[in-house]
Amino acid sequence: MTALMSTRALSRTLPTEPPVTLVRNVDLDIAAGRFHAVIGPSGCGKSSLLYLLGLLDRPTAGTVLFRGEETNTLSGDERARLRLEQFGFVFQFHFLLPEFTALENVLIPIRRLGRLNGSAMADQALAMLDGLGLAGQAGKTPDKMSGGERQRVAIARALANDPSLVLGDEPTGNLDSGNSAHVIQIFQRIAHDQGRAVVCVTHDPTVAAAADVRIHMLDGAIERIE
Repeated sequence: MTALMSTRALSRTLPTEPPVTLVRNVDLDIAAGRFHAVIGPSGCGKSSLLYLLGLLDRPTAGTVLFRGEETNTLSGDERARLRLEQFGFVFQFHFLLPEFTALENVLIPIRRLGRLNGSAMADQALAMLDGLGLAGQAGKTPDKMSGGERQRVAIARALANDPSLVLGDEPTGNLDSGNSAHVIQIFQRIAHDQGRAVVCVTHDPTVAAAADVRIHMLDGAIERIE
């Protein structure tokens, strides 16, 4: 299976005294159509690896390839454009703008990308919400929604520009078991049915069990992949 994203000898070290290595010599292939879980104890480098995969941080050594192309040499603007076009992010906290409705929150990345006109942008945002069972919440602000609904709006926003790679950092961390199960089903669906690559950092054994690939980390390195 061809990798959508690959890392080779990827490392990230903080220039402190003494230096602190967050990610150590990681070789990893991320495949489209697969749900990947990154697991391991707190402080083992899971989130640091995710930020490198999401081009939110730059490696100290090694490389990140997206569709076979080197990303280390991209400028800050080029990396931001690639993230906007190809990546979707879902975090433990939904980070919805509180004064905006669900629809307006989902419209933010669509407007930034600028590929569609006004009515088409609204249609796409509504389709994202409808696909996650949120059509009836489009006009509500986050304070009028449940925690599970807010996280699904955050997922709709992450999917708004049809990304090929979805990255989650503890996306079920603030949810009860029922809403966690719903989010897991969404990630499985967008991987298996829509052909996206999904990578989730998690402490939740239910998320790990639902993944196609489990990437075990320890002390900044990959211990094993199963």
